[in-house]
Amino acid sequence: MSSVAVLTPESFAEHRSGLKDQEISGCVPEDEAYIPTYLEAFPPLPEKGAPGERTGEPASAWGSKIRPIKASVITQVFHVPLEERRYKDNSQFGEGEEAKVCLDIMQRTGAHIELSLAKDQGLSIMVTGKLDSVMKARKEIVARLQTQASATVAIPKEHHRFVIGKNGEKLQELELKTATKIAIPRPDDPSANIRITGTKEGIEKARHEILLISAEQDKRAVERLSLEKAFHPFIAGAHNRLVQELSQETGARISIPPPSLPKDEIVITGEKEAVALAISRIRAIYDDKKRKTTTISVEVKKSQHKYIIGPKGNTLQEILEATGVSVEMPPLDSSSETIILRGEPDKLGPALTQVYAKAKSVMVVEVSAPAWLHRFIIGKKGQNIGRITQQLPRVHIEFTDGEERISLEGPTEEVEQAQAQIQEIIKDLLVRMDYTEVIIDQRFHRHLIGKNGANINRIKEQYKVSVRIPQDSERSSLVRIEGDPKGVQLARRELIDMVQRMENERTKDLIVEQKFHRTIIGQKGEKIKEVRDKFPEVIINFPDPSQKSDIVQLRGPKNEVEKCAKFLQKIIAELIENSFSLSVPIFKQFHKNIIGKGGTNIKKIREETNTKIDLPTENSNSETIVITGKKSNCEAARDRILAIQRELANIKETEVIIPAKLHNSLIGSKGCLVRSIMEDCGGVHIHFPSEGSGSDKVTIRGPAGEVEKAKKQLLQLAEEKQVNNFTAELQAKPEYHKFLIGRGGANIRRVRDRTGARIIFPSPDDTEQELITIVGKEEAVRLAQKELENLVKNLDDVVEDSMEVDVRHHRHFVCRRGQVLRELAEEYGGVAVSFPRTGANSQKVTLKGAKDCVEAAKKRIHEIIEDLESQVSVEVAIQQRYHRAIMGPKGCRIQHITREHEVQIKFPERDDSAAGQEASLQENGEISPEAEFFPRKCDIITISGRAEKCELAKAALLALVPITEDVEVSYELHRYIIGQKGSGIRKMMEEYEVNIWVPQPEKQLDVIKVTGLAANVERAKQGLLERVKELQAEQEDRALRSFKVTMSIDPKFHPKIIGRKGTVISQIRKDHDVSIQFPDKGDEQQDLIVISGYERNVEEARQAIQQLVAELQEMVSQDVHLDPRTHARIIGARGKAIRKLMEEFKVDIRFPQPGSDEPDKVTVTGLPETVDAAIDHLLNLEEEYMLSVTETETLAAYMKPPSRYGGVGGAGGMDDSSGGPAKGFVVRDAPWNAAGNKAPDMSSAEDFPTFGTGVAPKQTSAWGPKKF
Repeated sequence: MSSVAVLTPESFAEHRSGLKDQEISGCVPEDEAYIPTYLEAFPPLPEKGAPGERTGEPASAWGSKIRPIKASVITQVFHVPLEERRYKDNSQFGEGEEAKVCLDIMQRTGAHIELSLAKDQGLSIMVTGKLDSVMKARKEIVARLQTQASATVAIPKEHHRFVIGKNGEKLQELELKTATKIAIPRPDDPSANIRITGTKEGIEKARHEILLISAEQDKRAVERLSLEKAFHPFIAGAHNRLVQELSQETGARISIPPPSLPKDEIVITGEKEAVALAISRIRAIYDDKKRKTTTISVEVKKSQHKYIIGPKGNTLQEILEATGVSVEMPPLDSSSETIILRGEPDKLGPALTQVYAKAKSVMVVEVSAPAWLHRFIIGKKGQNIGRITQQLPRVHIEFTDGEERISLEGPTEEVEQAQAQIQEIIKDLLVRMDYTEVIIDQRFHRHLIGKNGANINRIKEQYKVSVRIPQDSERSSLVRIEGDPKGVQLARRELIDMVQRMENERTKDLIVEQKFHRTIIGQKGEKIKEVRDKFPEVIINFPDPSQKSDIVQLRGPKNEVEKCAKFLQKIIAELIENSFSLSVPIFKQFHKNIIGKGGTNIKKIREETNTKIDLPTENSNSETIVITGKKSNCEAARDRILAIQRELANIKETEVIIPAKLHNSLIGSKGCLVRSIMEDCGGVHIHFPSEGSGSDKVTIRGPAGEVEKAKKQLLQLAEEKQVNNFTAELQAKPEYHKFLIGRGGANIRRVRDRTGARIIFPSPDDTEQELITIVGKEEAVRLAQKELENLVKNLDDVVEDSMEVDVRHHRHFVCRRGQVLRELAEEYGGVAVSFPRTGANSQKVTLKGAKDCVEAAKKRIHEIIEDLESQVSVEVAIQQRYHRAIMGPKGCRIQHITREHEVQIKFPERDDSAAGQEASLQENGEISPEAEFFPRKCDIITISGRAEKCELAKAALLALVPITEDVEVSYELHRYIIGQKGSGIRKMMEEYEVNIWVPQPEKQLDVIKVTGLAANVERAKQGLLERVKELQAEQEDRALRSFKVTMSIDPKFHPKIIGRKGTVISQIRKDHDVSIQFPDKGDEQQDLIVISGYERNVEEARQAIQQLVAELQEMVSQDVHLDPRTHARIIGARGKAIRKLMEEFKVDIRFPQPGSDEPDKVTVTGLPETVDAAIDHLLNLEEEYMLSVTETETLAAYMKPPSRYGGVGGAGGMDDSSGGPAKGFVVRDAPWNAAGNKAPDMSSAEDFPTFGTGVAPKQTSAWGPKKF
């Protein structure tokens, strides 16, 4: 981190005084200012010393050492020649595709990119940022802005993995370094060619690097040596030391398979000479050991093998190191107990002794302890057992769940110590601890635990016990309590008391509309908390909002639950009372009067009536004001609002008596009839009473004349409805309704056709389930009523009949829990059909019910039997991949076919292997034309039912098979049809319920495939063709809009044509709907203006600009000399005064820039007469302001304080009586004062070059600060 010191005159004075005290006291007179030398004022930075150089003193005043800081940000510049540029359109450099690509790369990589155009039209790119970001950005820029070439390089297949590197790191590094894409063939691909894509320069670099890697590998060799597995330990040596030494000596890499891998092959890799040397050394070891060694076999218990092997095989390595003998152990999963020792005869004895010593070095002991005590022996977080294992680290202690034993394993002495300590702990725990088990019903377990374990944790802490409640998945009722004997008994008693209380608890369900739940709970649960605090023993459970349930559950002691229920019901009653709502239609123009100034009127009505009043928004078309609260309060608020409306306009209100039963028919579907009357009568409001109120009063409100007109129309419509709205009611048992309606509504349709009356049966939600309503003209209603009464009378006469049904058909009627019989009973007036018991071998079926119903049911049973006897099965072959589409969402299409044609449809099991074969026949969603369809088992759909109906169902199924059709669409339009991120194609697929496949861009095909149902495909084709027409029209329109005209206009007029902040040119563009381009600063032809758009619009815009130029050419410019001291006053704050003056005289006034040669010259431009008038006015202003300026300067001459550094009493003591400017900061012996040197020229671009486009220093101007 660097720092900058700022030297002020004050701080320099302090610095100078310090120097005088220490070094230069007495050198100069006190009254004379000391001038420091350049080195004193600006001490040099230390010079970089040689490595290891140490200095006792600081090199300078800046300190002894400054650590070099390595820049984390780097900059790379590279050039893209013109012939390699991907985008060569230079008409809008910096705005086209190149700029967009660079912006995208900057966002993705975080690097900063600057583009510039060279004289040869090549592209210079400067990338700045962190190294990683710059490399990634450079790679992307080359790939996206530079045309890509490709080349192949062939290297041996076995060298490919070295180009890839570990986890592909080498390949990634190579791609970043060369800014190329390198494609290496897969291992199963026989090709050895590596493909490189990128720029010519990058390809050459990558090719060179790959060949270097291959050349390195050519020098290497790989040899495989097959030697007996038994001798591998001698080659590897103890702890692999021998093989490591061999590798270091020879420089070859030696890979010996691990003991667990049954392989004899040793792999040696490296330089050819090194590999040959390593092989000779290994063979020498192998031959020597094979000649000198012999083997002995010993039997050792299998359980002791692991002690001989040791942790990670260390014990075997120790024996090999100490004796030179290899110990061969049988696999752990083998039952063999034979161990083979291989080595020189004189060393086998000591090795065998070590093997037996290791085998017997560990003993296993079991300690008996009740299973429930195990966790107390272990202790909290393993404290007890941890102390033992810390003291005796080589002892392994194992606890087994559910077993009353503890296993100890380790060295004999340590195991005995651990056994004694554990037995002591068990003895102590048995004295101090006790346990008991309680049977508690599983349904109470969660209540015993409490919310977040509150109840059970309290019991544990209070009685110092452990309570183990089984998990729900265990389905156990056994609760175990362990701990201090007294605490165990107390905890047991409390748990039993809690269970007894819960058994005496009561649960009550309250029906509360879900919309009130949030209000009862309150914000952050504040209100329900108050209720729970009042009734602490009652648990109140609200349903989850997603369940859409109205049931609120209360649970607790009976009396408390009843009290809480009454309290909640009272709250609910208040909520219901306060949720009454009224809608008041008020003419839109009066809403602001009802609100009042600052909302005073509406606020007053709300407060005085204690209601909530909601008005529609200003941009809404609604005129309805909604009032919510208590009924009486709502009505009072409504009256007050209506009174305001009546005061403001000649509003009349009248009531018409119309029977309530006619209201729905007068309102019409979605209010269409009443809305037409209101619109016809000048927007009057017609208000019908709420449904179920029983009121006959209809209110009409609006202008007097229109109210009368609406009343007349409403009564006339009511009279018409009355004639056709005679009603009669009839009582019939609900089970008769389906029979009266008939199958598919056949019976009721016959009655309707004969009489012309409308018959309405109750819906399942109606309370009066026996009531049938007949509506229509009186004569028709009476006739229909009579027919229905006769039918009902016949149904009341119960008869019993029988019929014979073949035993083989009985199962069809009684299966699925008698589904067919239930349907017969529902359809035929509750007729009871009884089939004989299974095994009775009887064909007699009994029917009991109304005579007509029994007859109709018998007829239906005969029809069913006939269907069963004539039932056939038809197979339909449809490819498995279409089955899901045929079924439809949740099988809705198949369900519709089975209901409509009364058939059964069975789909085959899905065959995934067949699906794979189908996939192989597809390419990009397209079935190969040569692939014929051969039905397989998984393609066969079976239809069961009557022959003719099966054929109809088969046709319906085949109609659901998707078809594919091609639509001719020009390749150029594909991207417009797809839309942004596929939105266009997705919308069409959803709208027409088809799948649309657009070919890959590189194929450039003029076809789009549409797949789906035939009808949907046809609609989609039409939609696609219409879209194509739209796009073609847009293309034509775009071509018409591309008409261009170039105008040559003197650049001096350009600012005037553009106008202040582009106002003039923007207006021309808007008026004529054209695009107008002015030349850029660097363009050669600065006079050319390009206008593009429709030909007619372009011509009009050109004429408008020419007219503007003609006006500008008539203007003249005159200079007037005004005292610079008055400029600021004339311009005014932020140019406000001068702008007003320019607008008044219709002229342009330009003041000189700071530092101008003629600071008093002001230029006025405009028409001759306006320029003269403006100059006269400016001279008058100058005269007026100069009086003020002279007065101010005269006063300032007397008030001006003495200079701080000059004049009488100046701090510097220098003679500055001339009043000249201060000399500033002066140093002696500066480099520019040396012989032959001169002070640098600060205005020289050579001495002081600029860094790019630097920020220009702010210039003070009479205009004030610039506004951006």
